[in-house]
Amino acid sequence: MMKQRSAAWAAVWALGLAGCGGLSEPQLPQLTPAQASTLANCSSLTGFSFAATTIASATVVASGTLTNAGQPVGEHCLVTGTMNQRVSAVDGQSYAIGFQMRLPKDWSGRFLYQGNGGTDGVISAADGGLSIGSGGLLRNGLQMGFAVISSDAGHNAAQNPLFGLDPQARLDYGYQAVGTLTPMAKALIKAAYGRDADRSYIAGTSNGGRHAFVAAARYPTAYDGVLANSPGINLPRAASANLATVRFWDAVATTKVVNGQPDLESALPVAERRLVANAMLAKCDLLDGIADGMVHDADACRTAFDLNRDVPTCTGARDGTCLTADQKTAVARAYASARTTSGDTVYSTFPFDPGLVQTGWADWKFRSSVGNTRNPVSMAYIFSSPPMTDVTMASDRTRTAAYAVNFNLDTEYPKIFATSGIYTEASMSFMTAPNPTKLDTLRDRGAKMIVVHGMADGIFSPDDTAAWYRALDVANDGRADRFARYFQVPGMGHSRGGPSTDQYDALQALINWVEKGQAPDKIIASARGTGNAGGVNAELPSDWSPTRTRPLCPYPLVARYRSGDKEVESSFACAK
Repeated sequence: MMKQRSAAWAAVWALGLAGCGGLSEPQLPQLTPAQASTLANCSSLTGFSFAATTIASATVVASGTLTNAGQPVGEHCLVTGTMNQRVSAVDGQSYAIGFQMRLPKDWSGRFLYQGNGGTDGVISAADGGLSIGSGGLLRNGLQMGFAVISSDAGHNAAQNPLFGLDPQARLDYGYQAVGTLTPMAKALIKAAYGRDADRSYIAGTSNGGRHAFVAAARYPTAYDGVLANSPGINLPRAASANLATVRFWDAVATTKVVNGQPDLESALPVAERRLVANAMLAKCDLLDGIADGMVHDADACRTAFDLNRDVPTCTGARDGTCLTADQKTAVARAYASARTTSGDTVYSTFPFDPGLVQTGWADWKFRSSVGNTRNPVSMAYIFSSPPMTDVTMASDRTRTAAYAVNFNLDTEYPKIFATSGIYTEASMSFMTAPNPTKLDTLRDRGAKMIVVHGMADGIFSPDDTAAWYRALDVANDGRADRFARYFQVPGMGHSRGGPSTDQYDALQALINWVEKGQAPDKIIASARGTGNAGGVNAELPSDWSPTRTRPLCPYPLVARYRSGDKEVESSFACAK
C-alpha cells in the first residue's frame, strides 16, 4: 500500500514537472467561498419531512435574545426535534437522537455541526460557541452566519452513563449520531433557504473534538473543514490511563476522605504543583528565547527538566518546598506512558508544562476519578465489553471511588478492545477514527483540518495528538501540512484556562484556508485578562499583560522570541 501511494504521488509530481518545466508541489483542489442568503420563513419548517425525523418546534428568536462577548446574536430560527425514536430491547429505555438547529436570518451559506463534550446526553445551545473550543470566543458560529446543529448524540442526561448498556446507544454516541444527523441537517438547510449549504464544517472540543476527528475519517465527503480542539482521539485509552494513576495518588494523599470520597488532590495540592511548575520554568522558560512564564519548546523541555534532580526531595515533613520520594513516583507515573505489568503501552506520555497549577488539571487528575465519577462510570458502562451489570454503582459515589482506587489495568484495559454477545463493536472501534492517518478522500476533495491542543491538558495528551500528526505526515510523504495542521497552546488546560493565551479563532482560520486558500502559518492567541469581553481567565499570572498575545505555531514549529515587547505576538516567530 505504501508503495502504491508513493507511486501515485510520484506520478502527480511528474505531471507538475512536465507542466511548468521545474519542481512544483502537486496542487489540491481549491474550494469556492460560501455565498450569503436570507431566511424567508421559520414557522413553515414545522412541516419539514425527513426519514425517522420529528420536528417538535420552529420558532423565531429575536436579535439580541442571545448575546456573546457582550454583543447581540442576530435573529434566527430555532428548530428542535428528534431522530430514530426507539425503545431498547436491552434496558427498556426510550432513546432518540435529540437535536436543535439554529438558522440565522442572515446566512453565510455555511453549515456547522457542533460536537458537544463529555458523555453527551445534553443538547447544548447550537450557537457554535464554547463547545467548539477556545476560551471565550469573541464571535461564535451563529454570529458568523453559520447554520448550526447541536445534539445529545442519542441519549438524554437521565440515561447517562447507563446508556452504555444499550449497544445502539453506544454506537450513536461514538459516531452514528453524526452520520445520521448530518444529511438531515443539510436537507433542513435546503428547506429553509431554498438551496444547499455551500460549505460544511464540523467543530468541537474534548469529546466534541473527538466527534470532529472521527468525522474526518468516517465521513470525509460530508465536511469541507474539520476543527478538533483538545480531542480525545484515543478516549478509552486515556480513561484507562487516568484510572491507572488513582492508586498512586491515593498512596500519597494526606487526607483520605472528604465528603465520603478520597481526597486525591491532597497528594499534590496547588502549593506543591506550583513548586513543580516553577522548577519546570527554571529549566525550560528560556528555551524559546525569553523568560515569560511560558514553555513553548516542550520537546526541548523533556531533556532540560528532570523531576528528581530539579525538584527538592523532602528530608522532613511536607511543607510546600519539596516533594517526598513517593510523591515524585506518583508525579512521574502521571507524566509517563501508562503500561500494563506485561509492558503493553496503554496511553501516551504528557509534556512538562507549568499549566499543571490550574484547577482544571487537578479536576481531571483527581476529581474526575473519585469526585464526579466521570472516568469510573464511563469505563465501567460505556467503554467496557461487556459493561458492568451492577447498575447501582453509577449513583453510589463511594463505590465508584472504590472502583477507581482498586482499578486493575491488566484486567480492565483489555475490555476496551473486546466484543461480547450483543456488544459487537469494541469501544476502541466506535470511539475512535478508523485509519486516522488515511485521510486521502478528505485531502483530495480540497477539505482542510485544524487540530488545537493545550499543553497542560490533564486528560487527553497533546503528545498523543502530536504522534497522530507525525504519522499523518509520514502517510502523506512529509506533506500533511497541505491539508492538516496541528497547533499547541502552551499553558492551556483541557480546552481553555491556565496560564495561557487561550483565546483564539481557529474557526475563522479554517474558513480562510478552506475557502480562500490561506494556509494558517500561525493563529494569533490572546490572554483573557481584566476587561476581556469573552470572559476573564482568573488563572493568569499577575505579572502578565491582560492583553498578552502569542502566535500559535503549526507543529513542529514553536514560538521563539526575536525582539521587542514580550507581551506582543509580533515579537515572536514560528521556527524550529
